[in-house]
Amino acid sequence: MSRQSRLIVPGLPHHIIQRGLNRQAVFEADEDCAAYLDWLREAAKATRVQVHAYVLMPNHVHILATPQDETGLARMMQRVGRFYVPFFNRRHERSGTLWEGRFRTSVVDADHYLLACMRYIELNPVRAGLVSAQAEYVWSSYAHHAGMRADPLITDHPLYWALGNTPFQREAAYQALFEDAVAPEQTRQITDSAIKGLPLGSAPFLQQLAQKTKRAVLPGRRGRPFKTAAPA
Repeated sequence: MSRQSRLIVPGLPHHIIQRGLNRQAVFEADEDCAAYLDWLREAAKATRVQVHAYVLMPNHVHILATPQDETGLARMMQRVGRFYVPFFNRRHERSGTLWEGRFRTSVVDADHYLLACMRYIELNPVRAGLVSAQAEYVWSSYAHHAGMRADPLITDHPLYWALGNTPFQREAAYQALFEDAVAPEQTRQITDSAIKGLPLGSAPFLQQLAQKTKRAVLPGRRGRPFKTAAPA
């Protein structure tokens, strides 16, 4: 029985997770991270995918991106892997596959969850105990959104621009999002939606998505509806 294709909706943001095989390291040095981001930037441009947020963790990657067509995300990730895996293997004297199968992805309801998902992604190093504050971690998009440095990989989403009329207002408003603690339930929800390939959104969003795609977008277990948390 063939597995179901990923749910990809052009024009909507998607949360991507890609893990190392058996949770092994996929980045062992700063040079690895820099090379990966260079290829990701080139691949995103070539496949017409807008990257809104990212974080490179030692053994996995999170990306929030909007494709312009149904094949953009897959082509982007394949293009990055085609260059990065041989590069990593040569540098670290290893062979074979690096990633744990296909990347996982979840369609995101931008109006209710885009900023929450960005915050979730950029807080990963803090949750993992790698740093005490998100601003200390070099390999994420937080510095760009907080106005610390410009990141050529990032295409700001309109909802980020709506945070303020000037760069200073937007950056200050974005930093303020990190002042409140994130509810553990919301963290689990964002993680589970991407791992299981389920969309992340409000009930009306899920209903509209099901009608548009002609696909079941709710978890089938026991027939219970997909739970949503309040926007951050």
